[in-house]
Amino acid sequence: MNTERLVRIFAGAFVLISTILGLVYSKWWFAFTLFVGANLLQSGFTKICPLESILKKLGVPEK
Repeated sequence: MNTERLVRIFAGAFVLISTILGLVYSKWWFAFTLFVGANLLQSGFTKICPLESILKKLGVPEK
């Protein structure tokens, strides 16, 4: 698996989990959903993704 695929998997999982937590426990979990969305938006423009940097340091291949 490469970094791009793992970033998509993590982002999707975080959005789903935080949405469920927001509906069940506290509306404050939607702030995490908003954070993930904002991070994806900025990484689309700047090509800088914190998770991708972490995955590269852990030795996950880029492609």
